[in-house]
Amino acid sequence: MKRSSRRYQVASRRVLCAAAAIAAAILSGSAVRAHHAFAAEFDINRPILLRGTVTKMEWVNPHSWIHMDVKGDDGSVTSWMIEGGSPNSLLRLGFTVNALTYGMEIVVDGFQAKDGSNRGVGKSLTFADGRKLFLGMMDPGGRSGG
Repeated sequence: MKRSSRRYQVASRRVLCAAAAIAAAILSGSAVRAHHAFAAEFDINRPILLRGTVTKMEWVNPHSWIHMDVKGDDGSVTSWMIEGGSPNSLLRLGFTVNALTYGMEIVVDGFQAKDGSNRGVGKSLTFADGRKLFLGMMDPGGRSGG
């Protein structure tokens, strides 16, 4: 086999593999999310301590999301989204799929989003009975939030 013919075959295989990978990604319909650093979205100068009730728990990659309703001093209710670690890291830290249920009261310690929205990143979560779980995120100083 000639050397140039072999190079052509190798190059053709690479193009075919790349095209197959792109087609699989498009056909799978899965959303691709970028992984981000803490400072890209959250503000170290906006610590939050939220007491509220769980409305939803999303076990999605690359980060989980806890949805909660927080009642203000005036009685108004504000919905918050709290980002946690990946489902895999939460499972390794002691969470189970049934750890948070609808209506459960929790306290979340973390940091608010830079844009001031009702979104934050959680360091830890405390249950009504005092049990505490680390949410799998590192605080901006590089220390674990447990």
